Amino acid sequence: MLPPMAKELRVPGRIEGDDDASAVVGEPAVVRSVYDELPVVSYATEGPDHRIVATNGMFRAYVGRDRIIGMAVREAFPESLGQQIESIFDQVLASGEQVYLRGFRVQLTRQDTGEPIEVYTDQRFHPRHGPQGEVIGTIVDVVDVTEQVREQQAALRQAVEAERRYEQARDVITALQRELLPAGLPVLPRVRIAASYLLADADTAAGGDWYDAVPLPDGRVALVVGDVVGHGVAASATMGRLQTLLHEHLVAGGDIVGALTALDAAATRIRGARAATVCVVVLDQVSGAVEYCTAGHPPPLILTRAGDYRYLAATGAGPVGVGGRFTKETVGADRLDDDEIVLLYTDGILERPGRDLPGSTVELAQTATAVAADRAFRDDTSTATERVCTQTLELMIRLTGHSDDITLLAGQRVAAPADLDLHLSSTAGSLVSIRESLASWLSEAGVGEQDAGALRHAVVELVTNVIDHAYLDMPDVFAYQVAVSLTDAGELHATVTDHGRWRTPVPSADRGLGLHLTEAMVDTLNITHDENGTTAAVTLRVSTPARLLDAADLSARPGPEPSRQADPFLLFEQPSAPGPRVRVDGPIDAATVDEFDRLARQAGVTGSRSLTMDLTGVTHLASAGVAALHRLRTLHGDNHTELRLYAPAGSPADMILSLTQIPHDIHDPDHADEPAS
Repeated sequence: MLPPMAKELRVPGRIEGDDDASAVVGEPAVVRSVYDELPVVSYATEGPDHRIVATNGMFRAYVGRDRIIGMAVREAFPESLGQQIESIFDQVLASGEQVYLRGFRVQLTRQDTGEPIEVYTDQRFHPRHGPQGEVIGTIVDVVDVTEQVREQQAALRQAVEAERRYEQARDVITALQRELLPAGLPVLPRVRIAASYLLADADTAAGGDWYDAVPLPDGRVALVVGDVVGHGVAASATMGRLQTLLHEHLVAGGDIVGALTALDAAATRIRGARAATVCVVVLDQVSGAVEYCTAGHPPPLILTRAGDYRYLAATGAGPVGVGGRFTKETVGADRLDDDEIVLLYTDGILERPGRDLPGSTVELAQTATAVAADRAFRDDTSTATERVCTQTLELMIRLTGHSDDITLLAGQRVAAPADLDLHLSSTAGSLVSIRESLASWLSEAGVGEQDAGALRHAVVELVTNVIDHAYLDMPDVFAYQVAVSLTDAGELHATVTDHGRWRTPVPSADRGLGLHLTEAMVDTLNITHDENGTTAAVTLRVSTPARLLDAADLSARPGPEPSRQADPFLLFEQPSAPGPRVRVDGPIDAATVDEFDRLARQAGVTGSRSLTMDLTGVTHLASAGVAALHRLRTLHGDNHTELRLYAPAGSPADMILSLTQIPHDIHDPDHADEPAS
């Protein structure tokens, strides 16, 4: 809304008669010319359907449309339907009050060029009055602040301390919240899951909301959202105990009644747990059958393939710890069709300032439906469930704010990815093809980058082992198979099978590291061999992180990722560095290690001078590369020079160097303002 001083300003009443109007306002032709040349973006609407009745020159130039008089806003700008533009006009028409929006994100399509644009604007919506003082429409003036917003976003991204948005006490509470909530959500073949947790817009950020997604032994998955009464560290601690207890009981039996009965009994003993609400949905991944219970909690929302929605009926159970009972009668049943989404949420999304519960319930459904159908902010490469858990929050709180934590948990039934089955007969040249095939399959399956990188690395190490050892005395038979699948329990299974001869690995400083690296990056490694060949099998339980957010995170998203290109090996000198330095890009594996070793020796003049090696751009550091680094470090040590390795924290090279305990810097050693590791 406008500040108090602006609210006190009032437009004088209408002037009766053309002569009076001309004497006070000016001749109609002059007024029209002046309005059209005003150096502001302005337009006006009329009626409940918000027909556009006036536009000035700057408005027409700004939106690239000039034949829209008489059209409703929704007709003139159909791309804005999911962005809640109309609701603002409705508010002004109903209340007669001015509305002022800052930094309002809007996506439009220029009619003259067809170019999609995204802008940030400050907009004032003024009520228009009729002859009797009634509100008949809206006058809007717009100021483009896109450049300022982009500059602010860039500054936030570049700031070293961008993550420290709160005082130290709030950071500690937020860290506590992260630790108490599940570290990740399972990646399943037939259900795509996402979650967001938006912290309360207050100093005591920690709250009692929680979420969970639990693969069950029979192949079903349980989705859980709960809410403990109160805020602060005590509520978070109570939430953590309830979440863990319910998780364990669901894993043990998958029975909603038994799990909630146990939780209800515990709630009478756990301080602060009485009257906690919880919603549990158990979904059969194959059939789509749903069982659920709303223990005092708002009921789940189903978003359909047809772009519609429906709320499931409340099951009649009360909160835990208040003397109620959980029976078969308090469990509801439904079904989720292919591609449909079930959304669980906490009441913070409904109980926003200035909103009543019935209206907010409808608003949630309509907004989430538009987001799921990709009718809100387009060009978002997220999955449908990720969009529902982020865009819905942004759209619903940007006009009202929020006073409580908000949790959203969404699950969508999807088609399971076909198992990956590669039959290969080439040698080291196939490693690039294997990495690309694995990357594409893991992305389609929804596996997060950290787990995907670990599996890619493990499989390539196993394939390299085949290339190096299996067919040394039988090259004419060279063939092997790579197979990868994702189980209903959220576990990746991968096998590499050959038909060569088994050779017992002999670890040393520069050989035989592949199996040890593989074992360190997966949950299990099992190797079997006989006269017919060898099979190496690995398993890795995979997850994807939920998003713990504050309001500033919602509209600041990274741009679309560049398309993946083949990662060629490159090693080039960096002459601007204070001393001898090279940068390595691409994979260092069996196919590139000889070239890497030759160029690295050349750059270090065969170890006679110290050298900094920047491994930031290394996409894959295989055991062959680790062995080469061992040899290079020994060469420099024998010559009393230093080979200094730089691999930023979290990079593929850092992960492998840490596993193999090779000393390296995680901060650039040639920048004095960055501390060395």
